[in-house]
Amino acid sequence: MRFASLGSGSEGNALVVEAQSGTTTTRVLLDCGFSATEVERRLARIGLDAAPFAAILITHEHSDHIGSALTLARRWSVPLYMSWGTARAVGADEADVDLRVLWGDEAVAVGDLGVLPYTVPHDAREPLQYVFSDGASRLGVLTDVGTSTPHINAVLSGCDALVLECNHDLGMLATSRYPASLKARIGGNHGHLNNDAAAAILASLDRSRLRHLVAAHLSQQNNLPELAQAAMAAVMNAAAADVVVASQDSGFDWLTL
Repeated sequence: MRFASLGSGSEGNALVVEAQSGTTTTRVLLDCGFSATEVERRLARIGLDAAPFAAILITHEHSDHIGSALTLARRWSVPLYMSWGTARAVGADEADVDLRVLWGDEAVAVGDLGVLPYTVPHDAREPLQYVFSDGASRLGVLTDVGTSTPHINAVLSGCDALVLECNHDLGMLATSRYPASLKARIGGNHGHLNNDAAAAILASLDRSRLRHLVAAHLSQQNNLPELAQAAMAAVMNAAAADVVVASQDSGFDWLTL
């Protein structure tokens, strides 16, 4: 199994996950928060074209995650997976797409990939985050979440790779020019994880199998890559450079499990 980001942040998010079994390859796109043209341009950057995707999966309806998902699902003739609440929020339930409704904690198979959607607290209609498995390794993804829960900790423990939101630094957000209402939303229990909260989640997990750690969904205004890396590295007793940062402009290149 391998995975790569096309970009991560408030201006757009998309993650490619791929599993190989013998002569077959299953490739899915998690979130599609860019224009269709931009998604295909960014796919070319990591050596892919649009043709061989098996599915598009969506975490929630915010524009930096849903983007051109409906357009590309039709263009690529692939199924579109999301919760019923997200489908209603974006009109996918009435659109000309192959909609597959997901329910929290009910795993589905997409080709050679096992996909486990799980519920999280975020200010969206019915948000889901995901764990992917090829039967040997597990990739956990947690972005766009306001606070941890025992369920999140249980789902993500024992993963071989983890993409974890480090949205903001508490001090930078507090002194930013954002209005008080936006600061409250971002920092609330249904908003986004700060570096310290992300580190606390990481510290609570079984990390015995963890090989790749990615800091994702960093705010360009209220965080710095080195702050996110330092918070994660302190938990791992690792060098800051060992923590991969998913950037808004270029995401990150392929990581293999």
